[in-house]
Amino acid sequence: MLPTRQLWREAAAGYPPRRRPSMSKSRDMMTLLLLLLFLCEAQSWAASKPNFVLLMADDLGIGDPGCYGNKTLRQILSRLSHQAEPDDNFFRASLWLWLGRGESGCPQSFPVWGHTEATGRDRTPNIDRLARGGVKLTQHLAASPLCTPSRAAFMTGRYPVRSGMASQSQVGVFLFSASSGGLPPSEITFAKLLKDQGYSTALIGKWHLGISCHDPGDFCHHPTSHGFDYFHGLPLTNMRDCKLGEGSVFTAAFRLLVLLPMQLIALALLTLVVLKWLGLFRAPPCAFLFLFLLATLLLGLLLGFLHYFRPLNCFLMRNRDITQQPMSYDNLTQRLTADAAHFLRRNAKTPFLLVLSFLHMHTALFSSKDFAGKSQHGSYGDAAEEMDWSVGQILDVLDELKLANNTLVYFSSDQGAHVEEVTVKGEVQGGSNGIYKGGKANNWEGGIRVPGIVRWPGVIQAGLEIDEPTSNMDIFPTVAKLAGSPLPQDRVIDGRDLMPLLQMRTQRSEHEFLFHYCNSYLNAVRWHPPNSTSIWKAFFFTPKFSPEGANGCFDTHVCFCYGQYVTYHDPPLLFEISRDPRERNPLTPTSEPRFWEILEAMQEAAARHARTLQDVPNQLSLGNLMWKPWLQLCCSSLGLSCQCDREDQDGRHSP
Repeated sequence: MLPTRQLWREAAAGYPPRRRPSMSKSRDMMTLLLLLLFLCEAQSWAASKPNFVLLMADDLGIGDPGCYGNKTLRQILSRLSHQAEPDDNFFRASLWLWLGRGESGCPQSFPVWGHTEATGRDRTPNIDRLARGGVKLTQHLAASPLCTPSRAAFMTGRYPVRSGMASQSQVGVFLFSASSGGLPPSEITFAKLLKDQGYSTALIGKWHLGISCHDPGDFCHHPTSHGFDYFHGLPLTNMRDCKLGEGSVFTAAFRLLVLLPMQLIALALLTLVVLKWLGLFRAPPCAFLFLFLLATLLLGLLLGFLHYFRPLNCFLMRNRDITQQPMSYDNLTQRLTADAAHFLRRNAKTPFLLVLSFLHMHTALFSSKDFAGKSQHGSYGDAAEEMDWSVGQILDVLDELKLANNTLVYFSSDQGAHVEEVTVKGEVQGGSNGIYKGGKANNWEGGIRVPGIVRWPGVIQAGLEIDEPTSNMDIFPTVAKLAGSPLPQDRVIDGRDLMPLLQMRTQRSEHEFLFHYCNSYLNAVRWHPPNSTSIWKAFFFTPKFSPEGANGCFDTHVCFCYGQYVTYHDPPLLFEISRDPRERNPLTPTSEPRFWEILEAMQEAAARHARTLQDVPNQLSLGNLMWKPWLQLCCSSLGLSCQCDREDQDGRHSP
């Protein structure tokens, strides 16, 4: 007979009823039955209200984790205190090299379904442990190849264009904490739904979906306004400018907006001087003074921007209070992990939702002294191994609290690796997208195909691999249904419940079509026809890689979505992804007899999809993106100094 806990959990999750042995009339069997019913009733609340731990990496490529094929990230195992508290020597890591004993947890590839097998040593042991104990999705897709829109889709289960979180310009993410754009208050996140169902909810780490709308105290876009009881982390995003000595993401913009005008001003000054010296032109002294003052002003603006950007935009908050401005990278992952562990312990007796949103692997790269210099991939590998350690800490706490069997754990990345991330010294600081073309900011497979791991012991079969198209938008309806929350009926939800697929009640994804946006522009369509194993992908335009022959847009640091930066295709560029996942061989009417038929079906689907869209305010318009001084948050009253460190001032942690 199956254990009571497993029988109940299978019933709650929708397993078909198991055939039970015929009941004896004996008193012992009757007693056993009554005991079984009593235990089921006692466990009903916990079993029907599973916990959720959603782990989201930033810019992690699908080729980075060991279970997706990476064999060179050196494994580090840490044996840190289970207490995960700063006061309990949490930061004292005892690190040692893994010698390759035991099975790997890195599944081999199967066309659609297959059981994972050991293939070599673990490289990201804790992420691999998660994969070994759950389901690995090999065609898991981000709804956007950029941070802000992808995270909006993840939170709401909707394409970002529906909420206005898709830009119509080159800039597709928020760059300033004092921008007025963000996830609209009218949007419903899975945190809101779960909070209404009695869940304790927390988001720890990166947000990047806005802070305030009209004044610095409204916090209309803040996590605590979107269903999270507790927030501790970075409201904007990690970037090079946040870490001294790492350069700036605005280099190209400076060249265009500041350096080029200064060069023109200098040329004008020189021309006036030469013409005056030759007696060909008489310029009044005020003309020289005006040009000089203009150049000085531009230079001053540049220097001021560089000086103040870090404190004004790179700060940590706990709920709605700034705790560290500018933020310090010292043991940052350990601090956030400790807080996440504390949240789990404090809420072990109630259903909870924890979103741990890592700052890794976005630049600026960082790691604590226990991980710095330990990997074979420089600072990127160090950061990856530290993130893997953090995943392990969370899994260990769930085991310690005996919550693993009632907790769905999900691990993914907001988009693919940023392949153009190379320092001025030539160090590659972007990750690996494996065999896939492209990367962050474009819709080639390398930009949107991301790790996707789901574990729920006793409910989801361990060691399974699924190659059906799934989306990070699917987490919204999956979590909502498991928590007992009805889906909103007043809006389109683009995600689909993953549980039938994860539990093998169906072998096909519910997504017949998926739409890939580059900012607000429909870039490509993916089609998985019914009763077919083929998966087609059609591009309406593709980015122009630069320099020619590169695997990214290195000249502009990221790829853009329109104009001179793209090539339009008529007819659309068609690939059979199921046979050509590297997207090397575009099909033609000669090579594919159904070429026009396939494109017609995909274009009709795109037209139907377009009819479901509604006009909404663009949250990433120039007006919403620009820095607004009156929205700037500052933890001190000393002008723009904005410096404080209250992270450990009173020892506060998550509620």
